[in-house]
Amino acid sequence: MSSSDTVFKGYGITDANRWSDFKLVDIKPKTWEEEDIDVAVSYCGVCGSDIHTITGGWGSIQELPLVVGHEIAGTAVRVGSIAAQKTGVKVGDRVGIGARCNACGVCGPCTSDNENYCVKGPIDTYHGRHPDGTMTQGGYSTAVRANHQYVFPIPDGIALEDAASMMCAGLTMYSPLIHNGAGPGKKVGIIGLGGLGHYGVLFAKALGCEVYVFSHSTRKEQDALKMGADHFVVSEDKENMARLRGTLDLIISTVNVVDTFPLAEYLSLLVVRGTFINVGAPETKLPQLAAFDFTPNACRLGGSCVGSKREAIEMLKLAAKANVKPWIEVLPMSKVKQVAESMKAGDARYRFVLQQDIV
Repeated sequence: MSSSDTVFKGYGITDANRWSDFKLVDIKPKTWEEEDIDVAVSYCGVCGSDIHTITGGWGSIQELPLVVGHEIAGTAVRVGSIAAQKTGVKVGDRVGIGARCNACGVCGPCTSDNENYCVKGPIDTYHGRHPDGTMTQGGYSTAVRANHQYVFPIPDGIALEDAASMMCAGLTMYSPLIHNGAGPGKKVGIIGLGGLGHYGVLFAKALGCEVYVFSHSTRKEQDALKMGADHFVVSEDKENMARLRGTLDLIISTVNVVDTFPLAEYLSLLVVRGTFINVGAPETKLPQLAAFDFTPNACRLGGSCVGSKREAIEMLKLAAKANVKPWIEVLPMSKVKQVAESMKAGDARYRFVLQQDIV
């Protein structure tokens, strides 16, 4: 079969009004280039981004059918000559792909290990557009084609099913931790214990931090402590919140709640020049702030969006060394409708991972 005849298969949405009605569809990948790697999908994590996209929460779907999924772990089955030269990846190697599959490669961020912030806009692994006009399709599929810069080697010490959700959720938490001084002696707060938040706990502990988990109820307290959290704080307990004022070096928020989110109260928990980082991506605007919500302790507010290849490789090495084990539930990819609906309902504990079963 010639390169132009290559066809992958995947579970895609074919009707924007039926967001959980997945059908098996053919996928025509982008035009092959020698900088590309084809990855046969073994496992694909189910990310909240997948649900925001297929439900239209982040805007209308550009083109149907759409196959989502950007927490991909599998095996390299085709490696371009340039990709092989630059990465050393060989056919048969265990590799992963995250939320991006390409970018311009020449801008400041792309040439400084910050390609996830490409000024021309990185190309998303699904629901993006390749330069040849092809719509990108994701990992609820047999295979994905990506530029080598966005294909990450997976250490032998990590099972592929565990590595899958690290490609987005894990990296989304690891990157702001290392960029904001997480390490021994630092107190880190994680707001929300979902797929992202649980990785926040796992990686903050692997880095040697003292970890505080904030949640609106005690429902997940025992899980948080089993994951390694040192403290569990119910955010609606105003006395406990008040006792923590001025004590945390870093807070990372993973939640999508906006209308009841006490942002100003969380900022007051930071030490002088402490940092609040948002990685959650709600479908509406964040709460409005007054100047005196952040000037009394000179705190910093920022955001973070997944991470770079360099960070992904570092993260995976740390996960292998520290035996970071995500809390996942593995199901056949053919159960994608059930899994997507459960994910939207908030039932994941703490990440669903689909095992590729397309024949």
